[in-house]
Amino acid sequence: MIPALLAQIGLPVLIRAVSEGLGRIESPVAQSAASALKDAGTAMRAGAIPPEAVAEANRHVERLAELDGEVENRTLAEVNRSLRTEAASDDAYVRRMRPTFGYVMALSWCAQMGALAWVTITDPAKAGAVIEAMASLGTIWTVGLSVLGIYVYKRSEEKKARG
Repeated sequence: MIPALLAQIGLPVLIRAVSEGLGRIESPVAQSAASALKDAGTAMRAGAIPPEAVAEANRHVERLAELDGEVENRTLAEVNRSLRTEAASDDAYVRRMRPTFGYVMALSWCAQMGALAWVTITDPAKAGAVIEAMASLGTIWTVGLSVLGIYVYKRSEEKKARG
């Protein structure tokens, strides 16, 4: 995503934006990076870095964005191939994998929310720690719910295709 953004807006604009953003962070590392980026931007505007070099850097970024897009396309093609293979399968378990996964996700969510409610009611002093611990599960829930969302979307497409 970043390479695609960079390819669209160009290196000088991105350097200025990132420099300003980092400059607002109270950290020696962020301040140092902001200063270095600001110096690079100043050098570009003053001509110390030739426009040809900036154009070449932009070409490299565009190529990186292109490669990134190719990876995303291959990934999506593989996911779609897997879903088509699953839909065509005669194996009952493979055909029921999506609903099974959905039920497992729903039960997991219910168990987690039930545990949170239980701790909040029975031991409110520990509720903050439990909520914080549950927040750290955000990435795994994002992955699981994303997979479930793809399953639901693809199943809806299958139903529409059947008429």
